[in-house]
Amino acid sequence: MTQFSGKTFWLIGASEGLGRALAKRLDGEGARVILSARNGDRLEQLRDELQNALVVPLDVTDTAAVQKAAASVGPLDGVIYNAGAYEPMRATDWDSDAALRMSDVNFTGALRVLGEVVPGFVRQGRGDITLVGSLAGYRGLPAAIGYGASKAALVSLAETMRFDLKGTGITVRLVNPGFIKTRLTAKNSFRMPMLMTPETAAEHVLKAMRKRRFRTDFPAPFSWAIRCMDYLPDILVYRGR
Repeated sequence: MTQFSGKTFWLIGASEGLGRALAKRLDGEGARVILSARNGDRLEQLRDELQNALVVPLDVTDTAAVQKAAASVGPLDGVIYNAGAYEPMRATDWDSDAALRMSDVNFTGALRVLGEVVPGFVRQGRGDITLVGSLAGYRGLPAAIGYGASKAALVSLAETMRFDLKGTGITVRLVNPGFIKTRLTAKNSFRMPMLMTPETAAEHVLKAMRKRRFRTDFPAPFSWAIRCMDYLPDILVYRGR
């Protein structure tokens, strides 16, 4: 079981929603939390609510900024990549700038951060990595150009790391939430099954982080329905299309 008290976690994507709720939970467990996101003002406000936190503003799409931030945070026990960008987009309304921005934040940004953190974890023979994906990463879904593909890439990255880092002392963990009530999902015009508060989602993530289990999908049974779609023939999934 992972212990949080006295350990340092770098939380990227901490300023809003799930990240903000998770920072409070980690702080309450006695962890030292390094808070990163683009919105420095929101991070400062969050730090004032916590007992032991450091603010390191960061744009994960800027390679030099990621390198500088990683060098400044000092020794880490764990990293949580929760940075996310989302715009509902159908292929018939393609917006290349938005699609590339989502890919850069949701996936390529993770590569930048992990490229700075993982080598250090390998050298020290220990480390805890939590990647926040999405149930949308399991299937191609309507109006998910950019978002779904980038989350699918993050899922694949986590699976590859799980293979490669076996036996190194490094824990790799993938958590895939469903719909969380945030400023991002507020953009959706459709009904979102089993919509969670950030606090509920943070509780799921913290519970997952207490264990060495690789994959956690939530909430059930919505996550089961998404995964079961993999077993349906295409003629049923795309019927009428």
